[in-house]
Amino acid sequence: MSLKRILTLNLLGLLILFSWWQTTLPIWPALDEWIFFSFNHTITEQHSLWVTLLGALNTRIYDAATFFLMLFVLVLAMFEDKRPARVWHWFSIGFVMLASAGIIALINNKLPYAHESPSLFFHDMGEHVNYVSQMVSFKAKDSAGDSFPGDHGMMLLVFTSFVMRYAPRKWTPIAIIMALCFSMPRIIVGAHWFEDVYMASLAIGLIYLPWVLMTPLSDRCIRGVERLLRLTHLPGTQRL
Repeated sequence: MSLKRILTLNLLGLLILFSWWQTTLPIWPALDEWIFFSFNHTITEQHSLWVTLLGALNTRIYDAATFFLMLFVLVLAMFEDKRPARVWHWFSIGFVMLASAGIIALINNKLPYAHESPSLFFHDMGEHVNYVSQMVSFKAKDSAGDSFPGDHGMMLLVFTSFVMRYAPRKWTPIAIIMALCFSMPRIIVGAHWFEDVYMASLAIGLIYLPWVLMTPLSDRCIRGVERLLRLTHLPGTQRL
């Protein structure tokens, strides 16, 4: 455990939060507004193919597909692991990863700050807002009553962090690209502010995750899940 590295990442997370909290130089609000309207004016009936694509990328089916793609990366990384009982080792990594994301989500829900998505905010301010959900024939998410921090972005950040910690190094850039690509659709349609994903999720992750992944905590949790699997005497536990 490197306490210096952990505290450095914590400090970086706090500095990112401070850049958002301070009001002397309102960088994030200006950037958020510019990004929202830059994309929102492209959501029109004249760009029906683009609108349909955006709608498809903001459905529950797409969310499920991204989950299975993340799972697929973990499976591929598992096949490169030559240790005995590698299946249950990587199952344990995935379990601890999901548990970590769930705990962080619970903590985030207790944060004393919340705001609605940009699509709702600018609509309430009297601005004209184009909604993808009104232009497609299926249910698509393009708004949220509370979009801070981005829960989608938080899950992707947790996934990327666990890949960086436990998978071979070649999977790190792939996980980062996946996180960037999978989080963008929410921002493009206005379901999340840019800051929700690339400020809040990142800052909170830099504060929480180092204490999980850069201390013995995650390793001990993974070994604990593996021991529990052995105690249950699941068929093939010792062999896989």
